[in-house]
Amino acid sequence: MTNQETALIGVESREVTKVAALDIGSNSFHLVVARINAGSVQILHRIKQKVRLAAGLDSNNMLSEEAINRGLESLRVVAESLRGFEPDSVRIVATHTLRRAVNARDFIRAAREILPYPIEIIPGQEEARLIYSGVAHTSHHDGRRLIVDIGGGSTEFVIGESFEPILCSSLQMGCVSFTERFFANGELKAKSFDKAIMAVEQELEVIQNKFIRQGWIECIGTSGTIKTLFNAAQRDRPNGHAVPVTLKSLKALMKQLIDIGHVDQLNIPEISEDRRAVIAGGLAILIGVFQTLNISGLHYSSAALREGVLYQMEDELHNADIRGRTAASLATRYDIDTPQANMVLTTSRFIYRHCAKSWKLKNKDFDSMLGWAATLHEVGLQINSRSVQRHSAYILSNVDMPGFTQEQQELLATLVRFHRKKIKTAEIPEFNQYDKQSVQRLIAILRLGALLNIKRQEGFLPEFEARATKQGLALVFPPEWLSKRPVLSADLEQEQAYWKAIDMSLTVS
Repeated sequence: MTNQETALIGVESREVTKVAALDIGSNSFHLVVARINAGSVQILHRIKQKVRLAAGLDSNNMLSEEAINRGLESLRVVAESLRGFEPDSVRIVATHTLRRAVNARDFIRAAREILPYPIEIIPGQEEARLIYSGVAHTSHHDGRRLIVDIGGGSTEFVIGESFEPILCSSLQMGCVSFTERFFANGELKAKSFDKAIMAVEQELEVIQNKFIRQGWIECIGTSGTIKTLFNAAQRDRPNGHAVPVTLKSLKALMKQLIDIGHVDQLNIPEISEDRRAVIAGGLAILIGVFQTLNISGLHYSSAALREGVLYQMEDELHNADIRGRTAASLATRYDIDTPQANMVLTTSRFIYRHCAKSWKLKNKDFDSMLGWAATLHEVGLQINSRSVQRHSAYILSNVDMPGFTQEQQELLATLVRFHRKKIKTAEIPEFNQYDKQSVQRLIAILRLGALLNIKRQEGFLPEFEARATKQGLALVFPPEWLSKRPVLSADLEQEQAYWKAIDMSLTVS
């Protein structure tokens, strides 16, 4: 036995979880593989694929076949590094381009043939929150900070303190989309920069005042575009990386690009060959951000969205799920009738436990999504009790929900939308991660949870049985209990008719 081998004999082994996060961005795809050891996230390796997915979006937000194929080819490269990973240990998030693409579902279906893991399209606000989490967990800064992340199709802004984001925003301007819009022929003209910077300032009008009012002590930029601009703007400054980039240094870089005249002639060492094609759009965005938000200086952080995803996975493994905190916050904000919500939750969970196996409700999200839907199904009462299901669905579709992906938020809104009255199957959206039959069955369970507690009286509902069949459900109440409650009996009879819309049978005895 060697000295090295004997040295390891007394070392205590710890439980280690290997995880991976894949960011399907508008400019690049980034994979980060890490291990979670004693609550610490340790990066093992990274893969970056330049794809420029955003360049494939046309004016109708249709993603071209060529762009789809570029993306799929990159996923084949990534797939080699994910071989052998358990489903729960991989999270794949997609951002601006797939948020916009009307045919995003076509890309995701093809991607599932390559990667056996769900692809989550996350809202812009959630992207911003995760970016902040990545920075907050990997760098120490005292006081409030502004994070700016320029992607291929969107730019995210977050003000936060410690590990808590305070204000998040995502705007539709990115280095790929702005280069296509203002520098399509590769010419680097002052007039083009002026137009691009003005467009940035117009986009920023919607967030300018509230961000400036919130204030910050330090500004930090993330991701590849800002890294390149940071390095290029600092190249002639002694100890450049130790001091922040300023508006003056960015404008000097812009003048340098204008003097060069064309992207084909760019020979600045800090601007790599694959970054040259989109750097003008990124520079215009950053100058516009500096001018509009009155930024005095910007530091660079190597952490970004994928690191934020990893740290959320660590959080969900060892701590309370952030989605639970979001649901609790919404329940407080919309003054939920807590006892009623708990009764609906208890009944829905009871029925779910007796149906999940027979109905093959295998997705790990279903139990929690049903629980949050039961908790939040009456948020719409803040608007009006009439058509509360529509009001609740509208709120849950549009409110900022940290921790929820776009599909999770849409599923939650869908369950709540049909928790009472008619089930209009044509209005139930098609999901990438959730099959149609399972969604309909979750709706059925929530409807019963709400209906059986319609009296809003604790102790009203007796012990009963819920027996799942292949295409339906049987409810069995104590003898004569239901016959003494003719209104509830009539409600259940009406519910039997509603269930026909989803090809399910409900029997009651």
